[in-house]
Amino acid sequence: MKITRLDHIGIAVKSIAESLKVYEAMGLKSVGVEEVAEQKVRVAFLPIGEAEIELLESTAPDGPVAKYIEKNGEGIQHIALRVDNLEAALAEMKAKGVRLIDEKPRYGAGGAKIAFVHPRSTGGVLLELSERE
Repeated sequence: MKITRLDHIGIAVKSIAESLKVYEAMGLKSVGVEEVAEQKVRVAFLPIGEAEIELLESTAPDGPVAKYIEKNGEGIQHIALRVDNLEAALAEMKAKGVRLIDEKPRYGAGGAKIAFVHPRSTGGVLLELSERE
């Protein structure tokens, strides 16, 4: 498995519109808002160098981001690492006994293939592995 870079930091927010006001005041610009229906989330990416901040707003009260905010409040929800081959990375991690949330890639925002590593395997950090063309 080859991790090529930090892809993004996901931040759970109640309102992308309200949160963007703060980030835009710092000079960051959103490259647009996208809804990922299967994950019940709306996202906005704010590029910073080679990485991005991803603001995540739930589109449903039973969505994973809504549940996260209910339990933990707004804040950093996950860290995403870019990998060169997601399927190979998942197979390697599974073979090494790493607990995965996703054993197969799923669709992520921006056309990325993504999968999550269980926080119990990473010292409490929800890690997303991301592959982009």
